[in-house]
Amino acid sequence: MNLQDVVSPVAKEISVFRQKYKSALKTDNSLVDKVVRYILRQQGKQIRPLLVMLGAKVCGSVQEKSYRAAIMVELLHSATLIHDDVVDGAEMRRGIASINALWKNKISVLIGDYMLSKGLLFSLDNKDYLFLHMVSDAVRRMSEGEILQIQKTRSLDITEEDYLKVISDKTASLLATASAMGAASVTDDHELIASLRSYGEYLGLAFQIRDDLLDYTGDSKKTGKQLGIDIQEKKITLPLIHALRQTDNAGQRKIKTILKNSRKRSARTREVIDFVRDNGGLEYAAEVADGFAKRSIAALDDIPENEAKRSLELLVDFVMKRQN
Repeated sequence: MNLQDVVSPVAKEISVFRQKYKSALKTDNSLVDKVVRYILRQQGKQIRPLLVMLGAKVCGSVQEKSYRAAIMVELLHSATLIHDDVVDGAEMRRGIASINALWKNKISVLIGDYMLSKGLLFSLDNKDYLFLHMVSDAVRRMSEGEILQIQKTRSLDITEEDYLKVISDKTASLLATASAMGAASVTDDHELIASLRSYGEYLGLAFQIRDDLLDYTGDSKKTGKQLGIDIQEKKITLPLIHALRQTDNAGQRKIKTILKNSRKRSARTREVIDFVRDNGGLEYAAEVADGFAKRSIAALDDIPENEAKRSLELLVDFVMKRQN
């Protein structure tokens, strides 16, 4: 099974979305246009627009309003990725140079702001006030999640509860919003919209935990990022949180000492990875991710069987088996 199996019921709609998204980003400013064209060339799997389309189709059929929702979601997602790269000082994005690596931080921040403002204006121009509210709430949650992660990274006292709050706000919030916006683009049924929101929230939690696991188990050629990069960036994720819980105070101090020192983090990344493996961190995180995946599928229980629902279920399976 690959992503194309998931996309199949809305393949035509995704193709139409891509054309509409490209048109929405047109500008007369030559520099902005140059950067935007670069962004369009490095578009990833576009999971969020896919969720909008499937969310609409599982509740009825894709409408013009559904395309507008997908454009808003993708504009917001692109803006946050650009801003994240600036915050993290990342020079690569999906295996190629990031915007800030090519055009420096000032241009990157402004391009991110441009894309965010395009999304907000797009909703206002079309009087999509519900979408504007939903997207604005997602932006709030994503910002709060990023700030909490920075705060906890500095103090190295992140708990599992903190971690789940961070990934719920940073990652799951936008997947939940995309799914709910898809449903809301074709129906006023609040229960249906809530079911799709829950589906997206749990999918996002499973997605991020699986992504964090790849930092310990992934193939850098497939993932596009170096093994242990989260450790080198002092990011404490669920595998390490659990492993630390399984050791004594001396063991915890030893690992935290490595994390606090940038030279030690770089030189002793393998030691931390082995520590996590030896203390059951990988198995525990995989089990938690599996639990969220099951809850994601369960959120669809009351929705009648159709092709789009099957794709939503397949997407959960794809996320749980992904290698990049």
